[in-house]
Amino acid sequence: MKNANVINNNIEKLVLNIIFCSFGALALLYILFLGNMVRDIVERRSFETKALSLSNEVRNLEVAYLSVSNNVDLALSYSLGFQEVKTTFATRKSLGYGSANQALDSLKNIQNDL
Repeated sequence: MKNANVINNNIEKLVLNIIFCSFGALALLYILFLGNMVRDIVERRSFETKALSLSNEVRNLEVAYLSVSNNVDLALSYSLGFQEVKTTFATRKSLGYGSANQALDSLKNIQNDL
């Protein structure tokens, strides 16, 4: 009988220690997860403020672009050294049959007189 009580007390102490250790481990995990959530919330708010400032900067750049693009004309492009090019459009033979296709076959390339 004495041996049975000794073994029983040791098992009860072991189970109690396991319960306390698991409770402590779960408490540490809870604190870790809670800290990560708070850090992520603070980081998200800082990203939101950065995104707002970047959108304001983009808006200002768009306004500046529109004001500069209104001043661009053909004379300005010539003064910057740009030249007009003669565009050539090429057509290919049609794969079908008929009178419309024969008219298209006679057109090889067309000059654009802009």
